[in-house]
Amino acid sequence: MSETSDPRELTVDARDQPSSVASDVPPAQVDWIMLLSVPGRAYEDAVAQIHALQLRAARRQVSRMREAAMFGAARREEIIHSAADEATMAVLARLSSFEGRSAFTTWAYKFGILQAGNDVRRAAWRDRDINLDDIPEQRQTVAPSPEGYAEGRDLAQAVRDGLREALTPHQRRVAVAVLIDEVPIDVLAERLGINRGALYKTLHDARQRLRAFLATRDFLLPAAPRKEVTQ
Repeated sequence: MSETSDPRELTVDARDQPSSVASDVPPAQVDWIMLLSVPGRAYEDAVAQIHALQLRAARRQVSRMREAAMFGAARREEIIHSAADEATMAVLARLSSFEGRSAFTTWAYKFGILQAGNDVRRAAWRDRDINLDDIPEQRQTVAPSPEGYAEGRDLAQAVRDGLREALTPHQRRVAVAVLIDEVPIDVLAERLGINRGALYKTLHDARQRLRAFLATRDFLLPAAPRKEVTQ
C-alpha cells in the first residue's frame, strides 16, 4: 500500500499550504481556531481555504495510490472532491482536538490525506466479494526444495488448524480477511458494521491466540512472560 496510514508520518508540501485569510499575515500566524469558530465573512473565507487545502491533499494522495489507476479521470475527481468535503467537515468537527504541536494547516492537511486514502480503498473494494467464512487453500507460487516443501506444508497446515481451532468464528473471519485476503481495515469495518478500534482489538487477540497455538506445535517460541514492574 503506497499511502501512509499513520498521521504522525504525514508531511505537508510547502506548496500545499493555503494563503492566509488576510493576505498580509503569514499562514503560520493566522488564528485558524478563532476564524473557524465565529460565524461571519471571515469564517466563510477560512472554510473555503481549508477546503481548498483538502482538495490539494486529496489530489496528491489519490495521485500516489496504485488503486486509483483502476478509475477513470472523472471518477478520481469525484473521489477527490468527496474526500475534500468530508475532510473539511472533520476538521471543523474536531477543532477542539487541535493541540498546537504543529501548524494548524499541517494538522488539517492530514485529514485530506487520510480521507482520500480511505475513499480510494473503499471504492476499489466496493464491488469485490469478501469471503468471511472459508479459509482459502494455500497458494503455491515458487517450487521449493523437498525439505522446504515439507516444512512449508506442515506450517501451512498448522496455521489452518490454528485458524479453525484457536480462534472464535469472528476472530477467524477478521484474520482471514485482513491477513490472507488483504482487505483494508476500514473496508472490513464498514462491511461488518463495527468500528476500527474494535476490529484492531479483534485482530490483536487473534494474532495472540494463533501465535500461542503455533508455539504448542513448535513452530514458534512461546511468548516471553511480561515482567512486572516493582516499586
